[in-house]
Amino acid sequence: MTTGNPADLIGKILDPTELIAYQDGAVVSRTIVFRKSGTITLFAFDADEGLSEHTAPFDAVVQVLDGEVEITISGERFRLGKGQMIIMPANIPHALKAITTFKMMLTMVHA
Repeated sequence: MTTGNPADLIGKILDPTELIAYQDGAVVSRTIVFRKSGTITLFAFDADEGLSEHTAPFDAVVQVLDGEVEITISGERFRLGKGQMIIMPANIPHALKAITTFKMMLTMVHA
């Protein structure tokens, strides 16, 4: 795993699953790109951990890197596994619940 400074990642071949580690009973996050135009954040969830229902002011793309997750968007449930992705629209309630330990990459596109 590389250091925590996002600038240390520029110009390198990366495996996003190696940039963040699981922690028992926790949700871990690491922002790897932070710009006015958007962010890319990696998350590692222990099984049964999640994010409660909330909204975000920007469209967000979740790409599952490892494991399985249930994502609820405006009351509709979706089960995603490794390699799958879903777009969560801005200002629409959504929540996440880890079915197994899982890692994801969240890309937020700022308008």
